[in-house]
Amino acid sequence: MDLRIFTEPQQGASYDDLLAVARLSEELGFDAFFRSDHYQRMGDGSPLPGPTDAWITLAGLARETSTIRLGTLVTAGTFRLPGPLAISVATVDAMSGGRVELGLGSGWFDDEHTSYGIPFGSVKERFDRYEEQLAIITGLWATPEGETFSFDGAEYQLVDSPALPKPVQSPRPPIIIGGGGQKRTPRLAATYADEFNVPFTDLDGTAAAFDRVRSACEARDRDPGTMVLSAAQVVCCGGDEAEVARRARAIGREPAELRENGAAGTPAEVVARLQAYAEKGATRAYLQVLDLTDLDHLRLLAAEVAPHV
Repeated sequence: MDLRIFTEPQQGASYDDLLAVARLSEELGFDAFFRSDHYQRMGDGSPLPGPTDAWITLAGLARETSTIRLGTLVTAGTFRLPGPLAISVATVDAMSGGRVELGLGSGWFDDEHTSYGIPFGSVKERFDRYEEQLAIITGLWATPEGETFSFDGAEYQLVDSPALPKPVQSPRPPIIIGGGGQKRTPRLAATYADEFNVPFTDLDGTAAAFDRVRSACEARDRDPGTMVLSAAQVVCCGGDEAEVARRARAIGREPAELRENGAAGTPAEVVARLQAYAEKGATRAYLQVLDLTDLDHLRLLAAEVAPHV
């Protein structure tokens, strides 16, 4: 199982914090460093130092790392127009030497839109835009050099776009779609995604979501085996119970709750939890690390968890 470090910097992290985690994740051999794409803290606590922009951050990390893959889980479709987003991702892909992945979602956190003047809309409106965004981004990247791309949708219209620049990765950077939607999400994943992610969901719910996306692939005559299946879980690991409790307190959680709703406990417990998701079909796990100052947590995961999954 690939293990990826997944951060939530809107909860309180600077660029330097993210850089330290990304560099150590690379040094320790984790498969990727991912970050959320949010403009406002969720829940209680100090909002300082404030949010950082996901793609500006990843551009910086692209130049300050060399091997680890980089991406978003997930970029909100409400934040960016699809044409400029395709340009941004292709640019960061080039800056990284072809190490970027695009997780893209419809957007969901109303408060950050209100706070920063970003249009939001109903669930249907967001998903209608989201579907066209996926078609446009993949269409721009797939257009051969020297040809143009046009799109006439209800939400977006593009006329004779030069469809440049192209990403370094061929045919494109991997696209990740996720969530627990019953119909539209699996269909969009089967149509556009290279990976389907189920975030913060129990084993049965994850297995059901995997089954839905497999069925959606079959309905499109796509081999379900071409879809990477992944799970995201908050991680809180300690060498003993005292260390587990200390790390849980640092993120405002309780060990018992984290054991129920995440990958928590001793290394053996975390390994067992990840193996249970692997048995449901996940070949990749995103470990949500919430205390970005605790670099020893990463070292423990690399030494005592990664070798066993």
